Amino acid sequence: MPTVLIEVRRRYEPSEEVAIIDAVHGALVTAFQIPAADKNVRLVVHEPHRFAVPAQLTQPEYLTLVSIDCFSGRSLEAKRRLYAGIVENLAALGIPRDHVMVTLHEVDRENWGIRGGQAASDVDLGFNVRV
Repeated sequence: MPTVLIEVRRRYEPSEEVAIIDAVHGALVTAFQIPAADKNVRLVVHEPHRFAVPAQLTQPEYLTLVSIDCFSGRSLEAKRRLYAGIVENLAALGIPRDHVMVTLHEVDRENWGIRGGQAASDVDLGFNVRV
């Protein structure tokens, strides 16, 4: 049930955008063991002049920010697998490893409304959050 926002500062071909989305989602499926069909990923392309980046980046057009909102409960090891998986998957698409930043926002299940306005803590999610 994680929701993901990927922000980039260059235009990609539609097939490349889908590959970026799939790369991040694939890392979530592997690291957090969520169902593959549980895909809530958005990609936003910013104009470079609206997206300031650190001066030391060698290829600033490839800076990629990944923000993930998810239920709290994953282990530190699962989070490490997620971060490494995202970077590896994006590197395979030509995005430099040191140009990817991942931010994870954990939300208690009672603070997340799903399935017609129910608290996620009251719903059988169909997967284990404690991985």
